[in-house]
Amino acid sequence: MSVHVTNVKIKSEWTDYNKHLNMAYYVLVFDQAWEILLEKFGMGETSAKTTGMSTMVVETNTTYDNEVGEGKEVEIILTYFDHDKKRLHYKLEMIEKETNKLSSTIEMLSLHVDLSKRKVAEFDEERTKLMDDFINENKQKFKSNNLKFTGKLKK
Repeated sequence: MSVHVTNVKIKSEWTDYNKHLNMAYYVLVFDQAWEILLEKFGMGETSAKTTGMSTMVVETNTTYDNEVGEGKEVEIILTYFDHDKKRLHYKLEMIEKETNKLSSTIEMLSLHVDLSKRKVAEFDEERTKLMDDFINENKQKFKSNNLKFTGKLKK
């Protein structure tokens, strides 16, 4: 089970001489998908530009499970999400639509940052409520098995 985030068609400029998605572009696709959720939580580009609050990734774990070719469509799904007062922990999966095969996963740990000070900052009540409501609505869809960063949140 999971939460649908977006679908993406693989562009030719993202493929390499092996005729499949280059490893760097897997991360790009995941990063763009995560931005959709960050906006939902009031922490994306809009927040960075208007409030000076943003997030920064500090640790990742990526798997490359099956290749994806040019022109193929992939679905990005959120399979896990949690937070503490300053950190986000989440995992995304990339599913190749035609074959329904798992293509890649990325697990990330991010920090909430005050850009004016370039320091880690606690989430405000509004952002915390947005995240908690999302978790409560979707927690039955999340799976916590095979997570690398379990225990890094300070609850």
